[in-house]
Amino acid sequence: MKLMFMYQAVDDLPAALTFYRDELGLDESWREGDATVAFDLPGSPVQLMLDVPPDDGPRWKSGLFCEVADVATFVKEHPNVSWVGEEFDMPGGRAATFRDPAGNTIHIFDQSTATG
Repeated sequence: MKLMFMYQAVDDLPAALTFYRDELGLDESWREGDATVAFDLPGSPVQLMLDVPPDDGPRWKSGLFCEVADVATFVKEHPNVSWVGEEFDMPGGRAATFRDPAGNTIHIFDQSTATG
């Protein structure tokens, strides 16, 4: 697992964008549609990803977002992890969510369908 993003679920992306960009001075890195924007964190390869989740389910709680080689393999190799829902498609690949023993949310993803 490689930490790539700090995932922050937000209700109002324009307000969050204004806060992180204009108030805190973070530089926007990329966007995915009208629901997701990422910021570079100075001095770190990890980015802050803000996202308006599609629902308020436990799968979309804020937490770490880590890249793995293959989500299906990772899930299969970790049967004792507390998985939240099923694997799902995301832009460029697949993702899944689990909780650590303290209940913190950890998201994993792969780039299995990414082009380029």
